Amino acid sequence: MHYLSISTVFFTFLGYPMSYIEFFGTLFNIWCVYLTAKGRVLSWPVGMVGIVLYFFLFYQIRLYSDLFEQAYFFGMSIYGWWLWTRPQTTVKHTEEKLAITTNTPRINQWYALATIVLSVVLGFVMARIHVLLPRLFPEPASYPYLDATTTVMSFAATILMAKKKVECWYLWILVDIVGIWLYYVKGVKFIALEYALFLFLAIHGWRTWRTSLKSHHSPAPGV
Repeated sequence: MHYLSISTVFFTFLGYPMSYIEFFGTLFNIWCVYLTAKGRVLSWPVGMVGIVLYFFLFYQIRLYSDLFEQAYFFGMSIYGWWLWTRPQTTVKHTEEKLAITTNTPRINQWYALATIVLSVVLGFVMARIHVLLPRLFPEPASYPYLDATTTVMSFAATILMAKKKVECWYLWILVDIVGIWLYYVKGVKFIALEYALFLFLAIHGWRTWRTSLKSHHSPAPGV
């Protein structure tokens, strides 16, 4: 029995055949997002397990941009794990954990421009990857440009999340909305349901981080 095959069924629910890889990959990713919304360092190693499982899954359903996205996520998880546990030295020479902050409008404009350009480039490559690398990718990519756009937005969101920037949640919300539809039409309905939950968690994460940001910048009583 090949547990990493999407054809190996773990159980059937309401007529939907649930594979081991989809079920456990989804559970670990949901756990990761929940921990991230809470600002827990454990979110990074938990997420790495889900990343590995999804790497094999996306290859099998031909969402190749998502496949490369998982490799990126794995590397960024190591970086984020290190960054979240590394003490930050303030001007008072005291050490504290990395604080939640926000970008300037100019930086956000650069992120938006880079996302658009890289989405077009990645979509162009993914639409032709079965021609460029036929042995590795014998079948054409599904929805190459849409998949590329959500992948690039996820790249940017992960960088912002590692830096604890509130803007990461705006990108995750967009990715989740598109992902609900994309994974549903690709037939991995449990992942589509996962992204519906991700959407709820992303909204919760945004509200939690925004509240933390406001409290951090609020003047102390009597000041």
